[in-house]
Amino acid sequence: MTDYDALRVFCGPRGEYGNELGVVRDGSVLPERDERQAFAAKLGFSETVFVDDPERGVIDIYTPSVRLPFAGYPCVGAAWLLDVPELVTPAGVVGTRLDGEFSWIEARPEWPEPRTLRRYDTAAEVDALEVPPPGEWIYAWAWEDEAAGRIRARGFPGRGDGVHEDEATGAAALQLTAQLGRALNIVQGTGSQILTAPQPEGWVEVGGRVFLER
Repeated sequence: MTDYDALRVFCGPRGEYGNELGVVRDGSVLPERDERQAFAAKLGFSETVFVDDPERGVIDIYTPSVRLPFAGYPCVGAAWLLDVPELVTPAGVVGTRLDGEFSWIEARPEWPEPRTLRRYDTAAEVDALEVPPPGEWIYAWAWEDEAAGRIRARGFPGRGDGVHEDEATGAAALQLTAQLGRALNIVQGTGSQILTAPQPEGWVEVGGRVFLER
């Protein structure tokens, strides 16, 4: 088995929950895309990162079934692990910063694949949803406290690759923030926490807690 780090990204206030992320720090051990895709499928995490240049922050991101030009929670986790001022992804250069217990990235909402952002009237409706059939990528959300910017959300990738529900989705949070035009405090999945803030010229910051599992 190739060496990798396992992180949990967007953890709750006491380090609980979060989305599992695999990071192969030495991407040269699996240089080919088909090798990386097979390894990401074998791990079975929502996403796996391969680091091609740790000093420059060059990374390559895979789900169990597809390669992604950009993804939110893998960038937040890689930023925390590598401690570099930026990450270089196929979509563009991602700004990074560490602020206390939170790791932040700055990215553009058009970089990730489009999600269907589906609003519900109450958080209870979001909690009661069944996993939809494969097809579109659905981000279901509702206000818990609109004045405070608190949101309840769940993410359903719909790829048919075994990841039926995404525990925490930085890219969807980024797109929702751009749509609403305000800072958000999102609880997704079983209890993961995602913070966001709009930035000038259409950029969005996304942040969360990261813990190293192994």
